[in-house]
Amino acid sequence: MHVFHLPDLGEGLPDAEIIEWKVKEGDTIRVDDPLVAMETAKAVVDVPSPVSGRVAKLHGKAGDIIETGKPLVDFELEGATPLAAPAPAPSPEVARDDGGTVVGAMPASNQVFQAQAVEIGGIKALPATRALARKLGVDLARIHPTGANGVVSADDVKRAATEPDAAPRAAQPALAEPAPARPSDVELPLRGVRRQMARTMAQAHSEVVPTTLMDDADIHAWSAGEDITIRLLRAVAHAARAEPGLNASFNSKESSLRLHSAVHVGIAVDTADGLFVPVIRDVDRADQSALRAQLDRIRAQVKARAIAPDALIGATITLSNFGVFAGKYATPIVVPPQVAILGAGRVHHQAVPVIGAIEAHRMIPLSLTFDHRAVSGGEAARFLAALLKDLKRPS
Repeated sequence: MHVFHLPDLGEGLPDAEIIEWKVKEGDTIRVDDPLVAMETAKAVVDVPSPVSGRVAKLHGKAGDIIETGKPLVDFELEGATPLAAPAPAPSPEVARDDGGTVVGAMPASNQVFQAQAVEIGGIKALPATRALARKLGVDLARIHPTGANGVVSADDVKRAATEPDAAPRAAQPALAEPAPARPSDVELPLRGVRRQMARTMAQAHSEVVPTTLMDDADIHAWSAGEDITIRLLRAVAHAARAEPGLNASFNSKESSLRLHSAVHVGIAVDTADGLFVPVIRDVDRADQSALRAQLDRIRAQVKARAIAPDALIGATITLSNFGVFAGKYATPIVVPPQVAILGAGRVHHQAVPVIGAIEAHRMIPLSLTFDHRAVSGGEAARFLAALLKDLKRPS
């Protein structure tokens, strides 16, 4: 009997969730055949079989969370030849070049899975299916579900989109005086990205000594249609050159600060699954069109849950443009080993005195949080001043 334990699927992640088994007990499998799809905090990963043989036991079902190093599958080899002894685990730098894993060539899957469908208003569907229905303008209430346990599938939605006259669901008998429906309480376990987000925030809270500086950037001189996010990225790169102490990593164990020569900005992207922070590389060297192309590409990958794990590592500083939703100022959280994060609030108009008169200028509220263990107040203030100066420029 050969017991396969869950390997580290990327940079010391403590566990992963079973999304879909590719095999069942009793199946015969060959080495490197797809074994199981696992969701980590960063991606959905297809785990290949490490041996050839018969699947004797599966340790868990879809939706179960397996700790790294715990049994995942039992194999009966019966004359099949297992792989040679694995090579020593590569360093973190090597792991990054291998799709963020340390178990060999294991690319992140482009397929999106969810552990279970959620019932809302009497309709069971996966979040991705609901998103597809919204995109295609399909009313889920008129679809006859064909999925297991009455779940509306993606194929059901696509079929309904091409058959506008499909029969609606049977209507429920109405009360003589219907009362407003009250949704029931829902308890959702933290999984995948949200589970890792909770861990990361707890770590940041326990380690970082945060301080926040706030000010307003006057963008009155900007041309119409300026790309706010790209201008913010450019300003971060400009400020990093002026005050490199905030484009840095702090090693708390050795009390050392590493100043980075390149500016790699993590961009906080909000999704229904949780917060992703993909990295825009070499912001200090790319022009605005290249930055926009890179930003559009990674946002599309995040939305499709197809982003590679190595696209989520290596940030030297972070930008959170929460103002696209609401809010002016904030106290964004620094995630170690980074030492700074910039929050950009909602663009608004503000009265500004100009040569004895009053003008209404557009303003971007900025909130710069820094780790006071590694960054002084003067360094942070100079960084923020450089940001304001660059953002004030017409283009």
